[in-house]
Amino acid sequence: MRRILSCTAAAALLVAGCAGDSSEQETIGPIDSENGEDTADPTEEPATGEQPDTEDPEENDAAPVTGITITEQAELSSPWAMEFLPGTEYLLITERTGALQLRDQETEEIQEVSDAPEVDSAGQGGMHDVIAGPSFEQDQTVYLSWVQTTDDGRQGVVGRAQLNAEEPSLEHLEVIWEQDPASGNGHYSLRMVIHDDHLFVTSGDRQELEPAQDMANNLGTVVRLTLDGEPAPGNPLEDQAAPADEFWTVGHRNPLGIAVDSEGNLWSSEMGPEGGDELNLLVEGANYGWPEVSMGVHYSGEEIPDHSDDDEFEAPRAHWVPAISPGNLLIYQGELFTGWQSSALLGGLSGQNLVRVELDGVDAEQVDEWDMGDRIRALAEAPDGAIWIATDSGRLLEARPAD
Repeated sequence: MRRILSCTAAAALLVAGCAGDSSEQETIGPIDSENGEDTADPTEEPATGEQPDTEDPEENDAAPVTGITITEQAELSSPWAMEFLPGTEYLLITERTGALQLRDQETEEIQEVSDAPEVDSAGQGGMHDVIAGPSFEQDQTVYLSWVQTTDDGRQGVVGRAQLNAEEPSLEHLEVIWEQDPASGNGHYSLRMVIHDDHLFVTSGDRQELEPAQDMANNLGTVVRLTLDGEPAPGNPLEDQAAPADEFWTVGHRNPLGIAVDSEGNLWSSEMGPEGGDELNLLVEGANYGWPEVSMGVHYSGEEIPDHSDDDEFEAPRAHWVPAISPGNLLIYQGELFTGWQSSALLGGLSGQNLVRVELDGVDAEQVDEWDMGDRIRALAEAPDGAIWIATDSGRLLEARPAD
């Protein structure tokens, strides 16, 4: 299945409207942010990306890519996360309803991985994130997160297993970390990243608000663990009783994305209440304020104090009002998209958009936005630098620069 459309920043990506295997491409100019009109000059030649003959390095930079081509590659059932497996031709995809799918990128064959854990998929539960271990090419280790039922309520967990891609199946699966159980079935978060041989896991507030400021539970936090799931030595509260000894940061609502930039900075995207979505630089030991402060308001309309310069909380480096509901975060490291290196990419759920944010050290600024026409659940960078996108409607898309 290959449906293709070319577009540029802030223009609609109506992939589903393209016909069957048609390879026709439509180039749409950027929308004027003030009047919503297409500002592209149809007679203008596309940028070649060639650099001028100059010794000034700033003048020598090619303009960042704004036009992108979207190709629909497959249809899935409720995809939630995906990971390109190092040293292989495989893309591993989680489906929230509980399945784990392995796609051969050469043959395009998709096979379900057997022996995946049983999940509780009510509400926002189910199978969540998947990442390759740092030694995957040697030992085929993968880390997964999912939701399970306990006598005390539902909880998120992280497990570790070996992936047998030939079967395909999971082997030697073991749970290595548990989120505190809670009532309800929302705000699990459970996104993961490995950085400096430590496993970072986002843990949402489970829609209970106050636990995000309570050191007696691990809700509303980002935890820093060893690769075996134990509290990492050197954590900010390592001398305190569990679970505080595993905390890296606290005061989070629903952080659904986590990634590391080229300078080693750790970033997280966080879904706010009514407005107030955030892109946060994760600073060791910092408190991000939820539910005491937010750039949004409660769904009831009740006001929440904004972040201020004189409060004790770490403010977001970028925020969105109205909400875009970021369900993921990718920090681009490839070369295929000129000018995007170390940009943060966020896919919006309610916003149904793809947003590019330029990162400059510890600062962040939104620079581009594309209307995707679908809820964006997951982003992944392929080995060749293409960006793969999974939507809540089940579409698996590939994004490349427009010709």
